[in-house]
Amino acid sequence: MRIAHCQYEPWCGEFTRNLARIEEGMARADAERAAIVSFPECFLTGYPDTEAAARSGAFTADSDEMLRLLDVSSRHQALAIVGFNEKRGPDLYNTAAVVHQGHLLGTYSKCAAYQKFHRQGRDFPVWEHQGVKFGVIICADGGYIEPTRILALKGARIIFAPHFNAIAAKGLLGHFMKVRSDHTARAIENGVYFVRGNNVVLDSAKSGLTRGESVGYGDSYILDPGGEIVTRSR
Repeated sequence: MRIAHCQYEPWCGEFTRNLARIEEGMARADAERAAIVSFPECFLTGYPDTEAAARSGAFTADSDEMLRLLDVSSRHQALAIVGFNEKRGPDLYNTAAVVHQGHLLGTYSKCAAYQKFHRQGRDFPVWEHQGVKFGVIICADGGYIEPTRILALKGARIIFAPHFNAIAAKGLLGHFMKVRSDHTARAIENGVYFVRGNNVVLDSAKSGLTRGESVGYGDSYILDPGGEIVTRSR
């Protein structure tokens, strides 16, 4: 199975622009014959670091915004994993939608949500595409044993892990090393392919970041069940 990740920069509150980038990425995935394509954490809404900004762009799983995403997916062959800030009643979740050819197959909400304004997800669904079972975790979830283990026990052979990383320069190398080690462990201990799908940050203001300059350094990769890198971006 060919899979892909679009290491794009999400812009906070720019839904139409982010959706256009998703269509661009899905078209590229189709051209490259990728069966599944993932996008960074909270990509459709952006991943701001303040609650007010996060709530202003958030939407529900049955909203007009979701219908617009499904419309885009209906024009492409690839299955897509797309992150967004999800409204669920009064609560806000960091969620990834799994969509394919106009259908919402389901969602996963981050269980180790980093921002205090996000509620913690507690469901761990798996999906099957072209005969291969896969699951989704989000960013910090990969630093814990249990989320990937639950998905592997449910039969997942691929774990997609969309990220949004924006790290202060002084902590960059330490973060890089810890994340790589965490993901290598998850792949080996569960015998799964692990897809770390990161973002880049070219403009902190557009990314909705208010707490000083930070580096969104990319480094997306696919690890095989032995913990070896199959392929990676810069």
